[in-house]
Amino acid sequence: MQSNRAVRTLSILGSTGSIGTQALSLVRLHPDRFRVTALTAHRNREKLFEQVREFRPAFAGLTEPIDPAEIPEDLRFCHFAFGEEALRVAAAEVPADMVLVSVVGIAGLAGVLHALRAGRQVLLANKEALVTGGHLVTDLARRAGKPLLPVDSEHSAIFQCLQGRADNQPVSLWLTASGGPFRTWDRARIDAATPAEALRHPNWSMGAKITVDSASMFNKALEIMEARWLFDMPAEKIRVVVHPQSIVHSAVEFRDGAVLAQLGVPDMRVPIAYAMAYPERIPTGGEPLDLIRMGSLTFEPGDPVKFPALRLAGECLAAGGAACTVLNGANEAAVAAFLREEIPFGGITRLVSAAVEALPGLPADTIEDIYEADRRARAFVAQRLREGNA
Repeated sequence: MQSNRAVRTLSILGSTGSIGTQALSLVRLHPDRFRVTALTAHRNREKLFEQVREFRPAFAGLTEPIDPAEIPEDLRFCHFAFGEEALRVAAAEVPADMVLVSVVGIAGLAGVLHALRAGRQVLLANKEALVTGGHLVTDLARRAGKPLLPVDSEHSAIFQCLQGRADNQPVSLWLTASGGPFRTWDRARIDAATPAEALRHPNWSMGAKITVDSASMFNKALEIMEARWLFDMPAEKIRVVVHPQSIVHSAVEFRDGAVLAQLGVPDMRVPIAYAMAYPERIPTGGEPLDLIRMGSLTFEPGDPVKFPALRLAGECLAAGGAACTVLNGANEAAVAAFLREEIPFGGITRLVSAAVEALPGLPADTIEDIYEADRRARAFVAQRLREGNA
């Protein structure tokens, strides 16, 4: 029987990364529901070319420019652009019902703003857009009448739980965390950890930056900030709960005492599919959750002493202005230095804490303010690295 359901068109910013490739696997699984119109990548041209061959979008782009002569002859049916233009065109000019923003870092902010200004539905897999520009993004989404659909597993879980709220007021959010590879380590051992150790996540397969953030718990700091804007919840009402099995993806406590949680196997295709097909649910091709086989589920409090990022999140939200942008920019720069083996793992937190302390009171009223705060945070980290002070 032929379906009368309209095909949704999709633009993916960051198509060669973990989220982007999993989104494309869902397009492959449901060709009657989704059609890709634009794809962008940072520098992985060969993978992008393969995706263009398979999904045949009207547009593709690389944010790291190349010579257009390097585009293979069989891909000349597709229009290409490079540099910052690639994200702008894919987000706002190519016809698309939805724009999945899965680029890494503050680079995602511009893509989100471009998409919202063009009236697109944003599927948000980029924490930093809300961490750095939360007030700008949420105000634009509200005026556009396009609610942000979260793709992060934790925020998708909260969003799903809120669908059953009726008139029951949410009073707190519980963000679950796996604890990463260093959950059982002491502080001294964590401080001396190597990149190879930090990249061994026990449950999830992700890119290097987010995997390191998981090990340091800076991913939870960013998620607290993201949740504050997505769900209009003050930081003191957002709890981090360490849950090593990664089965409960997050929960919401309501005024009447009920707690709703979303459970599932650690598979990012579930939250991606929920955002792509919202408000419907579609099969993902993943394995079902077997609670009997799983056995026990355990929970521990987040430890802000062992993982100071949890404390810094609340402090930066309370400080306001561009404090969250400073934290994010310093963290991106420090993680890059750690992956280059220029600093020990503990140096990430030390550099971020120092940047937040050294750059108070910066404004965040415009996107230019945000980019300037980000620039200053990165410059501060670079200077400390040159001085060997990490």
